[in-house]
Amino acid sequence: MLLYEWVSADLLLGAALIGAGIGLLSGAFGKGGSALATPLLHVIGVPAIVAVASPLPATIPATLLASRVYARERCVDGRVFRLALAAGIPATIVGAVSTRWIPGGGLILATDVLVLVLGMRVLLRPHDADAAAVAVHSSVTRITVIAGLVGIVSGLLGNSGGFLLAPLFMTGLGMPVRRALGTSLAVSAVLAVPGTVVHAWLGHIDWSLTLAFGLASVPLANVGARVALRLRERALTLSYGFGLTALAGGLLLFAR
Repeated sequence: MLLYEWVSADLLLGAALIGAGIGLLSGAFGKGGSALATPLLHVIGVPAIVAVASPLPATIPATLLASRVYARERCVDGRVFRLALAAGIPATIVGAVSTRWIPGGGLILATDVLVLVLGMRVLLRPHDADAAAVAVHSSVTRITVIAGLVGIVSGLLGNSGGFLLAPLFMTGLGMPVRRALGTSLAVSAVLAVPGTVVHAWLGHIDWSLTLAFGLASVPLANVGARVALRLRERALTLSYGFGLTALAGGLLLFAR
């Protein structure tokens, strides 16, 4: 049974097609995918707040499966994972509850600009940064600040935060790309849970859209992670940097 009368079979098919593409990209690039899914779902006719919240539950199994692929290759930093959750979970709850009073338009624009800057920083990293044993400056303060800020933004925007976590792990903590992507996926899988609970409580989720999106995105997230792990470090870094920059540029152009 559909929660909203405007949900049609064509809309569910569109959500499934979007889910397939997002799942592949999210597994490869260490992000839940809901940040990119939101504007695409809105384009095909899903109301803004429903487009924000409905993909979020599907990111939980998708990111969990993809993070397991990275974990088997020892590309998840356990210490950063634990510290990020300690700061990120309460921050995500605060951000999600704040959607009752804070409009998301300005925040989305600011986030797109930040993603563009981060993408360019990834591209401009030294050529030998990924090949060398880069020292991770993972102080408790630095990890807490990154996870707290990302948690608030992810709660406000109804996503799991991976679109910011991975590049911030690379540029802020000095993580090699694979470790940053794997750790981002692991953190995102957990951060999506409190956001899902709060948005469901607020009535922002259409579960028929979530199901259509998730059935397509979950298996392809696993495929994306496997593809990323087969790429050379430098190729993966460049692909990720170009992907972030193009995504942010496209979203900023669309926002105009």
